[in-house]
Amino acid sequence: MKDFKEFLLRGNLVTTAVAFVIGVAFSGVVTALVDDLIMPLIAAIIGKPDISYLHFTINDSRFLYGAFLTTLITFVVIALVIFFLVVKPVNHLMERHNREEEADSKECPHCLSSIPVAATACAFCTRDVT
Repeated sequence: MKDFKEFLLRGNLVTTAVAFVIGVAFSGVVTALVDDLIMPLIAAIIGKPDISYLHFTINDSRFLYGAFLTTLITFVVIALVIFFLVVKPVNHLMERHNREEEADSKECPHCLSSIPVAATACAFCTRDVT
């Protein structure tokens, strides 16, 4: 039981659970946005009242390509929001963090070790660094 308790209380599991719940809620919001705002605009442009009911029939089989288009547009909107509100800002922060790390150190020209910028001698090969 002790191992199971540690597993449940580990930070990664709780963080993942919270992310999952927020992701499901966000998906509901985006689905509502697409169904209630974007799809009626597209339907108004093409002259149909609701494109989710668009279909074609082959041998008495009904193919609802309008529902597929609605789901596809929902996916694209979610992907765009995640890209512009999560991926781009995190990449920007990581680039800034990497630049700050690089400014704190330099490479020894003799042994190629990372040394502080203010160093006049390499701590690894003890040679003078200009």
